[in-house]
Amino acid sequence: MLTMSAAKIKIDRIEPTDWFVGMKNPTVQLMVYGQGIRDVKDVTTDYPGARIDSLVRLDSPNYLLIYMNLRNAQPGTMTLKFDKQKVEYQLKQREMKGYKRMGFTNADVLYMLMPDRFAQGAGHNPQVKGMRSYKEDRTQPSLRHGGDLNGIREHLDYFCDLGVTALWLTPVLENDSPDNENGFSTYHGYATTNYYRVDPRFGTNDDYRRLCDEAHAKGLKVVMDMIFNHSGLEHPWTSDMPSKDWLNLEPTPGGGFHLTSYKLTPVLDPYASKVDLRETVDGWFVTTMPDLNQRNPHLMTYLIQNSKWWIETVGIDGIRMDTYPYADADGMARWMKELDDEYPNFNTVGETWVTEPAYTAAWQKDSKLSDTNSYLKTVMDFSFFDKLSQAKNEETDAWWNGLNRLYNSFVYDYLYPNPSSVMAFIDNHDTDRFLGNGCDSQMLKQALALLLTVNRIPQLYYGTEILMNGTKEVTDGNVRKDFPGGFPGDPHNAFTKEGRTKAEQQMFQWLSRLLHWRQNNDIIIRGTQTQFIPYEGVYVIARQYQGKVSLTVLNGTTKPAVMKVARYQEVIGSATRVRDVLTGRYYDLSSDLSLKPRQSLVLSW
Repeated sequence: MLTMSAAKIKIDRIEPTDWFVGMKNPTVQLMVYGQGIRDVKDVTTDYPGARIDSLVRLDSPNYLLIYMNLRNAQPGTMTLKFDKQKVEYQLKQREMKGYKRMGFTNADVLYMLMPDRFAQGAGHNPQVKGMRSYKEDRTQPSLRHGGDLNGIREHLDYFCDLGVTALWLTPVLENDSPDNENGFSTYHGYATTNYYRVDPRFGTNDDYRRLCDEAHAKGLKVVMDMIFNHSGLEHPWTSDMPSKDWLNLEPTPGGGFHLTSYKLTPVLDPYASKVDLRETVDGWFVTTMPDLNQRNPHLMTYLIQNSKWWIETVGIDGIRMDTYPYADADGMARWMKELDDEYPNFNTVGETWVTEPAYTAAWQKDSKLSDTNSYLKTVMDFSFFDKLSQAKNEETDAWWNGLNRLYNSFVYDYLYPNPSSVMAFIDNHDTDRFLGNGCDSQMLKQALALLLTVNRIPQLYYGTEILMNGTKEVTDGNVRKDFPGGFPGDPHNAFTKEGRTKAEQQMFQWLSRLLHWRQNNDIIIRGTQTQFIPYEGVYVIARQYQGKVSLTVLNGTTKPAVMKVARYQEVIGSATRVRDVLTGRYYDLSSDLSLKPRQSLVLSW
């Protein structure tokens, strides 16, 4: 909390809004904003254990950076003197040492949801004063619908019943951009206008903390979605840049900026031209999202501290970083290295949207495929998503099509320093839903059986468990529909067994059984993986750990098939009577197995 004695200087804000003593890195950067604050003559403090190392006067007269060392400071209220004016600044005690904060791992299953589209809590305010022009209209797919943090918190038991272990919320920070003339808003959260404030339409910082606390009490982790590549157009930095190089503003014939090329290959291409690389990393993502310049060390320090502040303040268990390769690689590596030093057991996943495993693997921590160590522990497996999206519409043949695509993707796992820390998914908020506009539950079950048993960190997209579908053909909003029952007046409540349709309940129950079996299952968490080339349309993957085995068997065709048991003897061994996790039915492995079209089995013994 910031308090100030009455005097001539007007300080509008200091960021971080407060800080913590006992950090491994004792240095903190305070960004002070106020009319003409740059020209203050001196800043001092006599707080015990605190030392002001330097003042940085930026191009804008309205910003001043204070670098302080708090190595020997204790919690309390520190007084800063700006010339003769006094400002109080809070130093807090950390709740735990950094190494005690445990991130998500392959033992978890992440459930991704959009706060605006999931559920609305009691007492929701449909029109928050002080925010730029917006409206909530659930009939419009690209406007705000009114979901919030309390709505998520009120349904924590639902996630436990389903069997997921971590919640990935799309960005919850303030996105104070007005609805535009085309009927679009920033309900998605990817245009930040305040890095230290939860969007008031979602709730408060305290609501976010309460959500994390209650999730933790139920054994659920919370992953925070962050964006370092760009901010929102209405962020104060756009109209009053702290320094001339705070944003990437390339000259254009009409003045202004370039949009990114959206081509990520130049970032790792050994033959890339300078112009191609510049167009990728320095271009604006869209016209309403200014591109931040991570090569500016002061900006990067600001962003690094912001990550630490949210970890310490609300207790998040992980970070998902948006548009990872679009930002400066060296700046992002510095962020990851500092986060890893402070929180060695924390985890961050970066969005690396290229469908070639070699590209993705080069971004993982300690990769030998890149000259720069990213220190990024987890990367997203877009190859898995891409190959599965094709395979679901194909017959598995003897070579390339159908489930062969997945087999041929996994063969490149030798490129990853740590395949167990790669996040796989079948759909998300930026893709068509797996079901498209259909309801092929058999193919969905096959995809989920594979996703949840291979050597990956699995991520589910909200509503998959109740057969939600949709495509991006008209608008992204059609793959971001409201969860049934999450809003007042919904006639259909999919949060309860009684409220689900028969088909929804069957899918929910099937997936829940698989998810609960997966929890704390060392076969999946620590087991080795053996895959067999798809044979006569059948794809088999085995996981083994200390004498225990699971066998995922998929008929990748729309015709009956036979699993030739003798071919898999090296993993079956002497096992005969085995149980299918998905149905509870027992199968005899002393003879060949007949499989129905697109049938999935997860056999365990």
